[in-house]
Amino acid sequence: MTATDPTTVWRIRPELVLAIQARFGAPVDSYVNGSQVWLAPVGPGEIMLELRLHPSAEYRLPAGVSPHELWDQVVAALVTGTDPASMHLGDEHCALASLWDGLECYPAYGDPCEPAALADALTRALNGLEPDAAGLVDHGAVGDEWEASDCRASLLGLVLAQLRADPTPPPPSTGQERGR
Repeated sequence: MTATDPTTVWRIRPELVLAIQARFGAPVDSYVNGSQVWLAPVGPGEIMLELRLHPSAEYRLPAGVSPHELWDQVVAALVTGTDPASMHLGDEHCALASLWDGLECYPAYGDPCEPAALADALTRALNGLEPDAAGLVDHGAVGDEWEASDCRASLLGLVLAQLRADPTPPPPSTGQERGR
């Protein structure tokens, strides 16, 4: 039997970033690979949830920015009305979509909950921003597929494909979104 986790996902967009910042603030952890992570007791029954902003398939940290500064610089750019297709981050101009594919949320410690209840709790927590998909995901299979791609596949695309919300994962970033 395959182990599955209730999961809710949102594709990246400026209003998602701003809703995360408004509700959860800065991430509790930021990784060199671009992942940003929050832990928050907001799920059904106030279970602890992990919110993970997945990097784009072709993620590259902008020059002049540390992994721990990236979130704050992106939020500052969006708050001031900067075009999300060309944000000045460190020494470069970057598109929001070249950094992250989107947000995935699931119970942090395997607590049981229904995907619909998870989606409802998070929609409320994110000021009514509804998810793109919700359901059960086999994270082991997602990890295996991602590793088989030499870590070049879109993690969010693999999750969406499992949820059957989008049978085709998004194409990898071309790198053209970024000023050189």
